[in-house]
Amino acid sequence: MPSKLSWGIIGTGNIAGKFAAGLAVSKTGKLVAAGSRDIKKAGEFVQKYGGKAYGSYEELLSDPAVEAVYISTPHPFHAEWAIKAAEAKKHILCEKPIGINHAEAMSIVDAARVNKVFLMEAFMYRCHPQTKKLVELLKNKTIGEVRVIQTAFAFNAGFSPESRLFKNALAGGGILDVGCYCISMSRLIAGTANGKDFIEPLDVKSFGHLTETGVDGWAVGILKFPGDILAEVSTGVQVTQQNVVRIYGSEGSIELTSPWFCNGKILLSKGGKTEEVAYDGSGNLYGIEADTVAEFADKLKAASPAMSPEDTLGNMRACDMWRNGFDFFYDVEKDGAVIPTVDRRPLLARKTNKMKYGKVPGVENNISRIVLGTMLEGQVFHRPAAHVLFDEFFRHGGNCFDTAYVYGGGKADITLGQWIKNRNIRKDAVVIAKGAHTPACNPIDLKAQFLQSLDRMKTSYADIYMLHRDNSDIPAGEFIDVLNELKDKGLVKAFGGSNWCFERIEEANKYAASKGKTGFSVVSNNFSLARLVEPMWGGCISSSDADSK
Repeated sequence: MPSKLSWGIIGTGNIAGKFAAGLAVSKTGKLVAAGSRDIKKAGEFVQKYGGKAYGSYEELLSDPAVEAVYISTPHPFHAEWAIKAAEAKKHILCEKPIGINHAEAMSIVDAARVNKVFLMEAFMYRCHPQTKKLVELLKNKTIGEVRVIQTAFAFNAGFSPESRLFKNALAGGGILDVGCYCISMSRLIAGTANGKDFIEPLDVKSFGHLTETGVDGWAVGILKFPGDILAEVSTGVQVTQQNVVRIYGSEGSIELTSPWFCNGKILLSKGGKTEEVAYDGSGNLYGIEADTVAEFADKLKAASPAMSPEDTLGNMRACDMWRNGFDFFYDVEKDGAVIPTVDRRPLLARKTNKMKYGKVPGVENNISRIVLGTMLEGQVFHRPAAHVLFDEFFRHGGNCFDTAYVYGGGKADITLGQWIKNRNIRKDAVVIAKGAHTPACNPIDLKAQFLQSLDRMKTSYADIYMLHRDNSDIPAGEFIDVLNELKDKGLVKAFGGSNWCFERIEEANKYAASKGKTGFSVVSNNFSLARLVEPMWGGCISSSDADSK
């Protein structure tokens, strides 16, 4: 990078002013542009801090003089503009939280990766020498083995339903505003204690108070990390706390009196004595942050303890877990809500996609060779994750989605159905539904589960229906009879078996031919490049064996 990195600022609020002031005294940066949806505000901003004013963010991103952008809009707009900045080949420093949930963070990180631009979430304390000194103390085991971590970041803003701090539509509340700092610090400390840059919690227990606007007024979480390290995270926008960090080890303790703004002391208590640990605290907090971006821009991610994209993903997931622990969801994340595309563009398949397609008799649409599962195992907030993943799959040319009656106790059916409805793409999508899983693998349950899956998805038909398991105690013809009944009613276009052996498939199709009925046209047995030694789940049949090949 050149000696002076040219910055544009997206959003001209209070925090943008602090960053601009820090940038002015940084070693490596200069402000060349600022954008606001209000050209008057942009003009006032650049009059104070310098640069060119833009009345839209698009105009700023189109300016070739801008090499890096600082995104300081309200939380729900971070993802859209981070993605568009990446597409414009601008390096990105995005104000925390990078998105309102882990799903949005995934999209942003992927956009930066695809477009080969630097990305860092703006936890400015992570770039400061105070935090580097803390990591050094922990690596040297100055207090022995880390046992307990206490972090707090809170303030009392009263209550104003129209304030961004309390507005549901702006993802208000304590956790995303300042509680995310506590999560990031705890993951850093526990990670260092485990010999890593950061580490993810094994479990999160949480409680909180929701205001009348449905955002958290105050909240507390307990995180359990590897090594039995326990962390208490405490936050709020309606409570006054000591905003400190305390770390208790087997041989002593460390306290940061100003962990977030880095203008306090590091206190080391050990052997009955407390001493102040010296570190170089000179330099503007935001200027150091800007210099960190310039230092690592060519490497596309910063070195720890600054936030890397991987660190950000873990932090957002832990924040999701904190919120999920006391049923705190934003309105846009709730069942029935319309979740927009992350970049706010219409959902269309990219013309440059490399997807390959096949055909199944009875199904009108070409079917993408890659089929996307809908179980979303491991995701904290299923609906946001589904919308982000399904959108991206569709844009890459994917149109075939696999769901099942048993997935998530019906959650997969519901989530897929809501996404299809929100995006208005039922005619473009190929839906594979599955049912009659053991022990309910019989013709009666097959029909009942299939109809319930259609109801969950709010669709009048499935393109393909798979029997999830087989029951060799029942003649294959009995299954064929029920499947043909559903097909004749227009409820399914094609059908087949998942985890059916060749002999049973042949039995089913011979019966169908003898009765002038439709037989199996699809089979979905387990396929892997690795040889299946033991089934991952009971009843799984491999399609990677010699006979299948």
